[in-house]
Amino acid sequence: MTGGPAAPSPDVLDNPGLASLTGPHARFAERRGRVVRYPVDVSPWLGLPAEPDAADWADLAGFAGADGSVPLPGVGTPVPAGWELTFDVAGVQLVDEGVAAAPDAEAVRLGPADVPEMLGLVARTRPGPFLPRTVELGAYLGLRHRGALVAMAGERLRPPGFTEISAVCTDPAYRGRGLAARLVRAVAHGIRERGETPFLHTSARNTGAIRLYEALGFAMRRSLPFRAARPPLPALRAAGPAPDGAAENGRTAVRSG
Repeated sequence: MTGGPAAPSPDVLDNPGLASLTGPHARFAERRGRVVRYPVDVSPWLGLPAEPDAADWADLAGFAGADGSVPLPGVGTPVPAGWELTFDVAGVQLVDEGVAAAPDAEAVRLGPADVPEMLGLVARTRPGPFLPRTVELGAYLGLRHRGALVAMAGERLRPPGFTEISAVCTDPAYRGRGLAARLVRAVAHGIRERGETPFLHTSARNTGAIRLYEALGFAMRRSLPFRAARPPLPALRAAGPAPDGAAENGRTAVRSG
């Protein structure tokens, strides 16, 4: 007698960008060789092989933005000689180990028509990268007060069997009311309903967020860096022009989470 389907391996969380872009989010993938990334108006996350070789780094250089840098969120592999780290912040990854997930009757589904308000809330709160098309990656929920969007959270990376909760933010004037916790539970509920496990990333310096997530039932899984690096000029020349839209690529990676 056989059991049910095997539980997803948490190993996919070691390289969540690659696992997402070669799995459930393959439709978003822009590729150079073995290197894949999201379009620059969707997310700065990319997928680099766990043990990249010289050809992979050369392909990665082709994704450099106008400032010459490439975002490396979650990539802990040492950069090659000649590459310059332009941003390096410690981050953490947390995974659901008992979140009391529950729908929220007041939470509303956010979509493309809400993006201007969502971008405004992100600009006021700086939770991490949220771009004009990030909303396409999954379900985003918001709470409104007198019609105005005051808090939101949603789904971003989708490695097989897991979904990342991201863009958790509350307008400064509405903090201290438990809105972020309500939305995290509500987004987690939707993820669980699909049979997947929620997880999160945040800056290691954001101790307030870490305390909140641990209180909700997330557990620390590992540390990881949020970095950006600039390839040497010969590598940029050899890689050729970046794809359309890459001008913003380096700049979108400078906030963690």
